[in-house]
Amino acid sequence: MDFKYKFKYGKQAFFLIRGRAVKYTEGGALTLNRITESILQQMVERISIDSFGKPFCHRAKFNARLKTTGGRYLLRSHDIEINPKQWEAHGEEEVISIIKHELCHYHLHLEGRGYQHRDKDFKELLQKVGGSRFCKAIPSLQKKRREPYRYRLVCKTCSLTYLRKRRVDVQKYVCGRCRGPLLMERIVIEAGTNTSLK
Repeated sequence: MDFKYKFKYGKQAFFLIRGRAVKYTEGGALTLNRITESILQQMVERISIDSFGKPFCHRAKFNARLKTTGGRYLLRSHDIEINPKQWEAHGEEEVISIIKHELCHYHLHLEGRGYQHRDKDFKELLQKVGGSRFCKAIPSLQKKRREPYRYRLVCKTCSLTYLRKRRVDVQKYVCGRCRGPLLMERIVIEAGTNTSLK
């Protein structure tokens, strides 16, 4: 088989297949391991040399707290963080394009050129190296359906209406327009009728 990225550690070699590191020892068999930060570091350094012709001299690490982004470049420390859920959801090719995106920020920032998404230098370099502009959404983290409004507050004086998703203590609050007392009604979605709450 022909793999795009291969890293050697003594007599061991690691191949990346769909977000997993496949370990091969001379004279042994292929075994599957989860990708580690040391392999991620080697991968980022290799992509930096192959695609940009410049070394990556800082740290690459995983950050499991990232939710909506595939990775990020840290301006102060110059480190790159990658969302590990991207490995599991979309595999090697998506993570490689995310690494290229973050390396564009990295190299342009260190050179004092336009490193932000809106800058011309960034857009040109990203297109040249083949990085992705946006990462793919992770299905398990996609936003859930918005919660519907369940309550309606009606001012007894001026009849102004407020919609709320959660109950409100009408003894503590008054109308924002006329300072009149409020009445809370429950909105029943299935039947389409309203019921007043006291």
